Amino acid sequence: MLEKLDLTKSLGKTEYKEKIAKLETRLGKLQRECRELGIPVMIALEGYGASGKGVQISELIKALDPRGFEVYAVKNETEEEKMHPFMWRFWTKMPQKGRIAIYDSSWYRKVLIDRFDKKTKKSELADAYRSICSFEEQLTSDGMVIIKIFLAIDKKEQKKRFDKLLSSDETAWRVSEGDLKRNKSFDKYQKVNEDMLTRTDTEYAPWNIVEAVDRRFATAKIYAIVVQTLAEKVEEVRKQNRKKEEVNLRKDEEEEYTNVWTGVEKESVLGKADLSLTYTKEEYKKRLEKLQKKMEKLHGELYRRRIPVVLGFEGWDAGGKGGAIKRLTEKMDPRGYVVHPTASPNDIEKAHHYLWRFWTDMPKAGHVTIFDRTWYGRVMVERIEGFCSKQEWQRAYKEINAMEKDLTDAGAIVLKFWMQIDKDEQARRFKARQENPEKQWKITDEDWRNREKWDQYEEAVNEMLIRTSTPNAPWIVVEGNCKYYARIKVLESVVEAIEERLR
Repeated sequence: MLEKLDLTKSLGKTEYKEKIAKLETRLGKLQRECRELGIPVMIALEGYGASGKGVQISELIKALDPRGFEVYAVKNETEEEKMHPFMWRFWTKMPQKGRIAIYDSSWYRKVLIDRFDKKTKKSELADAYRSICSFEEQLTSDGMVIIKIFLAIDKKEQKKRFDKLLSSDETAWRVSEGDLKRNKSFDKYQKVNEDMLTRTDTEYAPWNIVEAVDRRFATAKIYAIVVQTLAEKVEEVRKQNRKKEEVNLRKDEEEEYTNVWTGVEKESVLGKADLSLTYTKEEYKKRLEKLQKKMEKLHGELYRRRIPVVLGFEGWDAGGKGGAIKRLTEKMDPRGYVVHPTASPNDIEKAHHYLWRFWTDMPKAGHVTIFDRTWYGRVMVERIEGFCSKQEWQRAYKEINAMEKDLTDAGAIVLKFWMQIDKDEQARRFKARQENPEKQWKITDEDWRNREKWDQYEEAVNEMLIRTSTPNAPWIVVEGNCKYYARIKVLESVVEAIEERLR
């Protein structure tokens, strides 16, 4: 692919000025249209050292309103970034709807420079590529425009540019030992780039290769690529919006969507829970004390070995999530864990991919993050209440599994708890809360309304449990009619998972 490029392509000064003037005007207009339509854009520039990524970014942003974009220079991971899954730093640098993010090098560093330098092991490559493709597919499915541009030059041109930079004290710092090493082994590094381009050139996020020996030609081609891609997306979104005005979109989606779920949802995971399981108060206290002491010790060991832990709690209203979390964390060092109560997304969160707000809160190595309600709201509340389309929540199972795999591939322990109670027990707890002035704040009209959709939620939960319980990130159904039993089962499950990892 790269070795067959015609790198002699060039553009005269007069022709360049004519072309770029029109392209700049068009790009400025498209930026405003993307902002108006809420279209987020990510532009990633990759390529050989000294191929001109910085120069081309400077040229590209001349046409843009500086209030609507941000540029990120992606270099070696910081110590903070090293303590998260490698895609974490890009999830946290994601533009919200209507904004543009431009990356000078990108998430591809792990399979390019880091691979060449052997920082990325051969055994890690398959998972790295899976994470990258999953990342791009999730974002583009949600409406993100991803424009990937690869700047190509040859070995001779690269050496010439390095020599020029090194000849001046003011620019010599821009050439690293790694740059010179890759130039010396140019053919070998080119094969690394060829492999990356082949494995990540997808329909939803294709690569655009730019012949970059002639700067003017490269600038004009980059402008043309960005303008064409954004123009197509703007037209696509406008058509979708016109369709929404003409028909009830949600009804159309329900009729047009082909359900790939093959009937396994009829199996009731929740129905297998034995809600008669119980402990006496004496048994509970004895077990609780022993498990909390273990948890206190294990928490310190997690920090020492730099193992992150992600715990997600879902369940029926009044199912006992808060009580279980309180007993779980009671003896843990508060400096090493955080509990995130997940509410309805705010305006900023709505302006991003639905998983963005959870990625930003994931723990660094050695820390524990507990989510009271989780990303599974997408396939429960949002599904049933109509806050997302059927296509969106059906797609979410794959997206969620991919996110959890990224976490476990990075060494995290991931456990998900469903706090199961029956409808009668829920009613009893609701009533008790209403009658207790100190607990009335826990019960709302919405809680009572949700009971009317119990069967719908039960169907959604069963499907969720079956489709997203994996060996590395399992669902644990907690029999919760007896609060004592539920709290002990949660503690036992967490302790067992940590002990298994530490062996």
